Amino acid sequence: MAGTFEARVRRGVEISSGEVTGAIGDSITVLPVVVALGALTPLSVPHVLLWFGVFQILWGVVYGLPLSVEPMKALAGLAIAGALSYGELVAAGLLAGAVLLLAGRTDALAHVERFVGDSVVRGVQLAVALVLAQAGVDLALADPALAVGAGVAAVAFVAVGRAGTGALAVLGAGLALGVGAAGLPTPTLPGVPPVTPPALTANALSGAAAQLAMTVGNAAVATSLLCADLFDAEVQPDELATSMGAMTLLSVPLGGLPMCHGSGGLAGKYAFGARTGGANVVLGVGYLLAALVAGVVVAFPTAALGVLLLLVAVQLAESARQTSSLPVTVGVGVIGLLVNVGTAFVLGASVHWYLDRRAA
Repeated sequence: MAGTFEARVRRGVEISSGEVTGAIGDSITVLPVVVALGALTPLSVPHVLLWFGVFQILWGVVYGLPLSVEPMKALAGLAIAGALSYGELVAAGLLAGAVLLLAGRTDALAHVERFVGDSVVRGVQLAVALVLAQAGVDLALADPALAVGAGVAAVAFVAVGRAGTGALAVLGAGLALGVGAAGLPTPTLPGVPPVTPPALTANALSGAAAQLAMTVGNAAVATSLLCADLFDAEVQPDELATSMGAMTLLSVPLGGLPMCHGSGGLAGKYAFGARTGGANVVLGVGYLLAALVAGVVVAFPTAALGVLLLLVAVQLAESARQTSSLPVTVGVGVIGLLVNVGTAFVLGASVHWYLDRRAA
């Protein structure tokens, strides 16, 4: 832990042009998912943005690094696609948060990672990408002309390797159309957070298992490695698990989303110029201000939302390509689409365990 403390003191929080532009890198992984959930589920967007703002600022100050704070994508993707009800999303998030907090406090994450295997984690990412893509196509068909226009613009960004920037462009255009249709929303403070009883079902349990597979590989281990590679900072996976579990358990009962530290968001912040926790402070303040006018989300065009989901799916699928076993990853992805993500995760983990034992 001493290395972590030294890294935090050395980095700290600075506000500069790089930190301001770097803040954009994390919003690419957050805003499209939040808008989709706000349009398709009972989620309260103002409260979700409020909690994102709070934890962006908190972890920026605590770690002194531009750590990502983003939705747990497996759970968010399944809820967007209708595979999880909102009550099941709440239950799965609370369960995942509790497991992460316990794992982090007992230094258990390394053992879980070895058991699951990166090919299974990548397969879960691919499965969620395919589920999101299917939902995106269904939504885009509501207005094919608008979807084609948004899609052409998005493909242009994807062609030059800027899928995340394309997502922000479609998001901005959709919000502009929403404002044109419904007018500018009146700034309003978030009221009492909605209380949604958790629905602990088989779907919720399988969703939590799938999310934990992604979180261990992408949000804990990969983020820890990126902190060392990009910032020469020692941040242990179990420390990240503890903070992810804590923020999820605190926010979900009060209208927030299950949240994690994604490696993609951290890499995005760095690519856009962030070098300290100052980017988190800038973005956190931005989220808090956005929470005041979040009502515009309800007028977001459905067809543009479909294109947005397709772009998020592309980003997830790109991550899934970095696998040690393409057959296992593709198998998990296809089973996740055709059956469900939880079943795919269990089967994939079993295959990985068998292959690992046979190789030994």
